[in-house]
Amino acid sequence: MSSSSTQQIRTATISRKTGETEIECTLTLDHLPGTKQVIDIDTGVGFYNHMLHALAKHGKMSLQLKCKGDLEVDDHHTVEDCAIALGEAFKEALGERKGIRRYGTGFAPLDEALARAVLDISSRPYFCGDLQLKREKIGDLSTEMIPHVFHSFAQGAGVTLHVDVLRGENDHHKSESAFKALALAIREAVQTDGSDEVPSTKGVLAV
Repeated sequence: MSSSSTQQIRTATISRKTGETEIECTLTLDHLPGTKQVIDIDTGVGFYNHMLHALAKHGKMSLQLKCKGDLEVDDHHTVEDCAIALGEAFKEALGERKGIRRYGTGFAPLDEALARAVLDISSRPYFCGDLQLKREKIGDLSTEMIPHVFHSFAQGAGVTLHVDVLRGENDHHKSESAFKALALAIREAVQTDGSDEVPSTKGVLAV
C-alpha cells in the first residue's frame, strides 16, 4: 500500500491485493487551476463503474480505479474491496485533517428520486441508511451491495456516513441520486479554510 500527498494537492494511491481481488486506486481531492479532472474506472461491474463515475464527477475528484476480481464467483468481493480501497485512498489523501470543514451534507434529485447524504470526517467509521431498493440487480450489480459500498467506504475512510433515499420509484434513479448526494457531501466536507486548526473540540481527529 502506498500513498503520496502534498500541501497543494491532496492525493493518494492505494494498492490492494488479496486472493479475491487486485486493485489500484488513485484519488485526488484537489486540482491546480487549468488542470482537468481525470476519471478512469474499470471494476468489471458496469453499473458500479457508472456509480463511481458519478461519485467522482460530482465530488470534483479525479479517480483512477482498476480492479481484477473473482467475478466468476459473484460481484461481492469486487464491489466490497473497491469501496474499501476508495475509502483508504480518501483517508490517506486527507492527511492530518487540519483546516477542513469536516461536515458535509448533500441532496441530489434524479427525476422522481431524491436522496440525502450527511458526512462527518470523524475517524469514527459508521454507516446508516435506507435506500429503499426493490430489485435484485441493477445491470450486473446486486442491489444488496449498494448499501454495502457505503458501509465499506465509511470503514476504509474512517467517516460517519448517513445516506437515505427520501423518495423514488426507479431503483436506478434512487441509487444514482444516493451516490450523487454523497459526492456533494464529500465536496463540502473536504473544503479547506487555510487554517491549521483541527475541527474538533478534542483538538485532534485521529487518523
